[in-house]
Amino acid sequence: MGQKKKILITWGLWYIGSHTATVFIENWYDVIIVDNLSNSHESALEWIKAISWKTPKFYELDLRNYSDLDAVFEKHASDIALVIHFAAKKAVWESCQDPFLYYDHNILGTINLLKVMNKHHINQIIFSSSATVYDAENLLPPFSETDKTKTTNPYGTTKLVIENLLRDMVMQKWFSAVALRYFNPIWAHPSHILWENPKWVPTNLLPFLLKVAKWEIEKLSVFGDDYETEDWTCIRDYIHVMDVAEAHYAAAKYLFDRIEINETSEMYTADPVFEICNIWTWYGKSVAEMIWIVETIVDKEIPYEIVARRPWDVAISLANPLKAKQLLNWEATRTVVQWVEDAWLYLNNEKRK
Repeated sequence: MGQKKKILITWGLWYIGSHTATVFIENWYDVIIVDNLSNSHESALEWIKAISWKTPKFYELDLRNYSDLDAVFEKHASDIALVIHFAAKKAVWESCQDPFLYYDHNILGTINLLKVMNKHHINQIIFSSSATVYDAENLLPPFSETDKTKTTNPYGTTKLVIENLLRDMVMQKWFSAVALRYFNPIWAHPSHILWENPKWVPTNLLPFLLKVAKWEIEKLSVFGDDYETEDWTCIRDYIHVMDVAEAHYAAAKYLFDRIEINETSEMYTADPVFEICNIWTWYGKSVAEMIWIVETIVDKEIPYEIVARRPWDVAISLANPLKAKQLLNWEATRTVVQWVEDAWLYLNNEKRK
């Protein structure tokens, strides 16, 4: 019996999920996508096909609907090697306004997913976590995976709860799991067919800046200019979405490399494992730096206003990615200036419309 070659991706039509799907298809895996289309487009299936020459199997469903999710696994479980879990609402401000919405979507949806996986004997999962779980108010950056965790908003709390659920599944149900912590993925697939295209106003800084540059949004709000940084604005790590997608592939390869074949040709993993890896570039950029980079590249001033701090923001959030390099043989390879130049050229290319 050969190794299973199907990967199930939750929210695989969403921004990072769709880019990750292309990486796995290009490496000869069949991809099954489940997505509720709450902030994604079914047309992403055609975009993925245009890049990888193969259309993933797609099921429109919400992870909170256990019976619908179970039906998909009932149909495909014998071939699924691993699950990549992206499905989660992710706007910090929205989670503070309605924490119950986030508990319902993110935690209940994950519990259903783990129950169905356990029922169908699928025990390998990669989880899209977040650097927001670190106790950034009290830690000195860059953060390491063994540093203290403490959340400042319900979104971050859901990510930390899910990490702990996975740890329990590893200890009690023989799962193997890798949680990838990262912040601020930006830009697009090099084909320019896939990119960040949310249904609502973007919450990430770069797409917002570019919409201001194209006069689609009047101005940028900068939340505070009194932080203890060199230019008084927050510093974050920005990472190319393809670096993030490739990190998920590296994590899958790490888990697959642990699979062994016994004398009866059955696959098994000798020991369950739970690993957390930071997915970062080492190099942070402040909000003011990002505005300057965009202004320089688009050759126009970006209108912005300074508004009050948000209660969940910290001055600096950066992490050490060394473990990912050592364990997963992964490291980021793309630079911020290249991304912004590429993005601006793409958005001004009338042929793409």
